[in-house]
This record gives sequence, C-alpha cells and structure tokens, in this order.
Amino acid sequence: MAPRRPRPRRRSARLAPLLDRFERGFDSAARLSADPVEFPRRYADPGDAEVAGIVAACLAYGRADVFKVKVAQVLAAGGPSPAAFAARLAREPDARALDPFRYRFNTGEDVAALLAAVGWMRATHGSLGSRFAGLLGEGASGKAPLREALTRFAEELRSAPPAQEILRERGVRGLRHLCPDPGAGGAAKRWNLYLRWMVRGPDGVDLGIWRDVAPAVLVVPLDTHVARVARRLGLTRRKDLSWRTAEEVTAALRVADPLDPVRFDFALCHLGMSGRCPPRRTPERCAVCELSEGCEAGGRPGGAVSAPASPGARGSRSARGGRS
Repeated sequence: MAPRRPRPRRRSARLAPLLDRFERGFDSAARLSADPVEFPRRYADPGDAEVAGIVAACLAYGRADVFKVKVAQVLAAGGPSPAAFAARLAREPDARALDPFRYRFNTGEDVAALLAAVGWMRATHGSLGSRFAGLLGEGASGKAPLREALTRFAEELRSAPPAQEILRERGVRGLRHLCPDPGAGGAAKRWNLYLRWMVRGPDGVDLGIWRDVAPAVLVVPLDTHVARVARRLGLTRRKDLSWRTAEEVTAALRVADPLDPVRFDFALCHLGMSGRCPPRRTPERCAVCELSEGCEAGGRPGGAVSAPASPGARGSRSARGGRS
C-alpha cells in the first residue's frame, strides 16, 4: 500500500522554505511582458491604474498573446487617461465608442459598457478601491467576505445605469462574461487577479494602490498553470478549477505566509506559462526545476524538504520591497 500523502496545509508547512526561496529568487522582471499586469503598471496615477487594470483583468481570457493585443487596443482608443475615458462614458454613454472592437465573446459595446460602469462607480464612491473596501467591510462578519464583496462589486458594475443604457439593444450577456459572478462556483480567476494587482505590493509586479484591503484576505487567482503546479506540490488534491480549489490552495499557501499568501502566485503561474513546468512532465525539465525537491510528481517522490521557516516571512507591507 502506497503511503498516504500529507494534507495540503501540513504539506505547505514543510514546503514553506522552498516556496519562499523560489518566489524570492524568481526573475519576475523577465516575465512582466508576458503578463497583463504590465498594463496597469504603465500608469502613475492610481485612478488610471485601477481602470486600466480592470479592463486588462476582465479581458484576460484565452491566450495571453491574443488578449493582450485587445487590451492594448482598448486602452489606446481611450487616450492617455483610462479614468477620464471611463468618466466620459459614464456621463455620455456611447455604444459606438469602441467600434469595431471584437474579441471572442465580447464586442466594443460590452467593453464600453464596462468602462461606463467603472466611471459611474468611481463618480459615486471616489474610486473602485474605495467601493470594494466598503463592500468588504460590510460583509466582514460573513462566512466568505471576500467572495461576497466580489459578487456585489460585479453586480453593481453590471447594473450601473450607463452600462444598461449602452447595452439597451445588445443585451447584457457579453457584460456578464466580462464581469462574471464570483458566487456561481467558478474560481473567479480574473477578479482575484485584479485584486492581487491592486492590493498587494507595491513591488516589482503588483501595484498595492488599494491600501484599505489587506493582502491576507486575498484568494489565489487559480488558472490551469497554478492548479497544475499546486497539485504537483501537494498543495491541493482537487482537480477542478473551482472557488473551493482556489481556497484550498490559498489556505495551503497561507501556512507559508499568513499575511501575504498570494505573493507566490506570479512565480507559480509563470513557471507553468513559460513551459518550465509543462503539462507533460519530462525528466530533463524536472531535473533543473527549483521546486523539484518538493514535487510529488516530477522530482523526488515525497519531496524531502527542510524544516518550515517562520511564518509571514515578509511580514508587513512596509517590509516588502521590489523583487530581484
């Protein structure tokens, strides 16, 4: 009989030093051009960054090399200030503002409606970050405050009056795809990705401009790459891309860093995206992988790792700087 694998949280405690060393040594700068986070990072103004970020995150489905071209197209059409463009669409809803944009399930009308909703929310609450922090605070005593806040945040965007006006003829199906419901059971990868960009940091990847939300409450933006690496490391036993799986992976990473569990996400995701941890394992790649000693599948079976490091290696926001 094969030995039982340790539970994900216990496994993560053993992996903590390895994960910490891997994340700290990961060359994030070399992967920024392959990641949609590069779009909000282009803007010095926090308002422009949060608007560019939500456009980039909501369109981040499919192949990155394809959707990034579409994000760039939208931002170029809006001029030098995404926040000003969103504000104008909120005041003067225009269904043709982004014609002839099209990307898979979405048209220019859908994206114009999203931007109009963003402009409306910013005019109503001051910023997207302020509104999200308020929603999170209102549900702080609930069982799943982050998910509930995200659900309400998405619903308020979808139901914003200027968005409804723009989509009066087309209907809201496309906007529902851009702003999915986190309460529906999926991992809500794009929403959690957006939160990671806005909340954690600032460092060499994330912006850290939403200061009223703590990184400790975030959930991993689970996609196929992160899920594959997490399963190989024994951080989850689940095989689906659901919110429950995202929570399980996050809980395991929270053992390694209680105050900033999703700081590992960028490195783990790009380990998979870059092909260094491919869907089909190869001895050659596994032999040079920095995580091989903790990998249950491709490295040393069982993953002999050293004793866990002290939790919260990066402690407070002020203790975290740029990545090497």
